[in-house]
Amino acid sequence: MIAVAADMERETMPDLMDLLSLLPKIIPMECMESGFVQRALFGLVLLAPMAACMGVQVVNFRMAFFADAISHSAFAGVAIGLLFAANPHWTMLVLGLLVGLSIMAVQRRSSLSSDTVIGVFFSAVIAFGLTVVSHYKNVARDVNQFLYGGITTIDTTELWELMALFVVLMAFQVWGYNRMLYIGMNPSLAQVHRVRVAIYQYLYAALLALVVIFSVWAVGVLLVTAMLIVPAASARNFSRTAGGMVWWAMAISVFSAVAGLLISTQPWADTATGATVILIAFLCFLISAGVAYLRGDSSR
Repeated sequence: MIAVAADMERETMPDLMDLLSLLPKIIPMECMESGFVQRALFGLVLLAPMAACMGVQVVNFRMAFFADAISHSAFAGVAIGLLFAANPHWTMLVLGLLVGLSIMAVQRRSSLSSDTVIGVFFSAVIAFGLTVVSHYKNVARDVNQFLYGGITTIDTTELWELMALFVVLMAFQVWGYNRMLYIGMNPSLAQVHRVRVAIYQYLYAALLALVVIFSVWAVGVLLVTAMLIVPAASARNFSRTAGGMVWWAMAISVFSAVAGLLISTQPWADTATGATVILIAFLCFLISAGVAYLRGDSSR
């Protein structure tokens, strides 16, 4: 009965492979004939706008260190997963969520500065991950792929997870963007105006943790913060409004992701996809800095 139900569920769900098969027609390049490139491109097109949206708030709220702490918790999460023969992707997600929510909880209840609280958790997760890796030598070999990312290894199950996160995160942004902007400017005043500051902060921390962990799969622990910050910084140079900054960041992030993937899969390049994506985003930042300078915004 269970097997029959599973078969019926698969029949009622839209076939993702049909959607992926359209990509070579949209981008008629030889590399797009490969299934793993199609999955990687679809995953990046989902992930890039999410990272851009959250990245704008990371830049505006000065939370880059927060995102960095969560990304490095992925290192410890991978170590735990490999140590206990569990799926590292799930242990990364769980630990990332725990770290993000714990940091937010301690920040709200402590007199310590935000940077101090984040620094404590950052140090703890790094120390734990290094302790596990240094003790179990077989784990160290498998951790390397998470340091550099591996978006080309993404499978259809993970694409469904990304799509679900995309829907939830975009709904949160549409529903709560102005409230989050209000909280970022003045949490106390937002509280006075009946904005549920705690709920929004916890929701934002949880969603940021999930986006960061998925971004680790794409570009690796070493570059995940750049995926959040660089498009947002570029958008700040191009845009003059908060709303415009979001749209610019999404456009730059998607362009960088697609261009980086396509370049990295070319035989003449053969580079790491995550690193190539960030380099394209950095080129966009240089262009935006030049535009801002010519426009007379260099003091911003």
